Amino acid sequence: MKKVEFLNHHFYHVYNRGVDKRRIFEDENDYVRFVHSLFEFNDQYPALPFSQVYEKVRKRERELLVNIICFTLMPNHFHLILEQLKEGGITKFMRKLGTGYTMYFNEKYKRTGALFEGRFKVILVGSDEYLLHLSRYIHLNPVELIENHWKENGIQNFGEVKNFLGRYRWSSFLDYIGIKNFPSIIKKDFLLGYFREPGDYKNFVWEFLVKDLALIKELLLEE
Repeated sequence: MKKVEFLNHHFYHVYNRGVDKRRIFEDENDYVRFVHSLFEFNDQYPALPFSQVYEKVRKRERELLVNIICFTLMPNHFHLILEQLKEGGITKFMRKLGTGYTMYFNEKYKRTGALFEGRFKVILVGSDEYLLHLSRYIHLNPVELIENHWKENGIQNFGEVKNFLGRYRWSSFLDYIGIKNFPSIIKKDFLLGYFREPGDYKNFVWEFLVKDLALIKELLLEE
C-alpha cells in the first residue's frame, strides 16, 4: 500500500484485522475493552491503568491525539475514521491501541505473538463526498454478520437488517441516530453538519441499503 503522509485536520480511514484473519474479539468483554481503549489511548499522555479508570480517579482532561469520527468493530477486524489533531497523532494513537489491546488479549487467552495483521492500513479521505459514503459503509459493515454476501448480491431482508443494526452495540451508528451508546468516544458534529434534521443521517444510511449499491463497491477493502 502506498505510504500515506499524515496531516493535521485531515481525515483517514484506518483499519486492520486479526493475523490469519483470526478473531480479535472472543466475547463481549473484549469488545468493551477495545471501546474503552479507543477512549483511554486517545491521549497525548500515558493512559491510566484500567483498574484506575474503572475507579473513576482521572485527575486531568485528556489531550486528544485524534478525533474519532466513527468506528465499527467486527469479530476479526475494525474500521475507524480518524481526524489527526497533533503531529504524529494517528501513528501514536494506533501504536498505543494495538499494543495495549494485544497485551490484554494475549494475557487473557494465554497466547503470545502478534494479534493484528501487521501495521494498520490507512487511506486518506480526499473529499467530503467520500467521507460521507465511507461513514455509512463503515456503519453498514456489520450487515455481513447476518447476510454474508450482501456486498455482492444486495440486501435480501431490509427489515431484519434495520432491526439488527439498531441493536448492534459495537459501532458508532447508534450514537449517530440518537441512541446513546458510546457518545464520549466519537466526535459526530462534523459529519452531522451535512444534514439538516437529526433523523437525516439515519435516512442517508437506509437509502444506501436500497440504492446506490454499485457505489459501495468502490469502497470495498480486503477484509
